[in-house]
Amino acid sequence: MNKLLSCCFNMDTNRVVAGFADGTTLAIDCIAIEDAYGNTPAQRAGLDWLLYNQPLEYAQMVLRGEMEHYLSLGCDHGRLED
Repeated sequence: MNKLLSCCFNMDTNRVVAGFADGTTLAIDCIAIEDAYGNTPAQRAGLDWLLYNQPLEYAQMVLRGEMEHYLSLGCDHGRLED
């Protein structure tokens, strides 16, 4: 796999567009990812948080097959601190 240089989330198409060092681009269908990995509302919320806040990391996890592991960690994003 080539080096992943950039990513952005396109809300109109619900895809993450990833740009690689060799000039190729890849569009990741986020609905398909949610359907495959978001089995609970909490998992879907975790996917959404990652997608909106860290699209590069989202793409890297999808491409490496690490999304299931990420969700198994029970990430607790977006909670307000006391």
